[in-house]
Amino acid sequence: MEAVYRREVEQLAEAVPQLLKTWTPADALHKWMHLFIDYIATKRLIAPALGPLTGRSSALYASSSELITGAISTLVKRAVASGDVRKDIEPSDLLRAMVGVSYQNPDAGWDASARRVIDLLMDGLRRNV
Repeated sequence: MEAVYRREVEQLAEAVPQLLKTWTPADALHKWMHLFIDYIATKRLIAPALGPLTGRSSALYASSSELITGAISTLVKRAVASGDVRKDIEPSDLLRAMVGVSYQNPDAGWDASARRVIDLLMDGLRRNV
């Protein structure tokens, strides 16, 4: 399970260069936010089996946090630099919001709801909305 989890985090981080190559910075950020929902869906399934390995004091948590924070920071910085999104967005705030919409809804279909909220959030980040 740990290897599956590590691979999910790595794929999330590795998606950044390809997204930036394929899309505008704002669209790359938006696409990555949807990939984050996919990652959370997997994490929600395997987290019980991982147990203490994903606790805040674990090495797995630290390395995963570093990869995810680096990925979203890169995307936000590029989107801000391009002028596509507001300048006052902090990557950590955006990540906190995405985690919130992903974990606060325990119901079936949570991911569809999270995707809708992510779309609304992205609309609010864009400068020309």
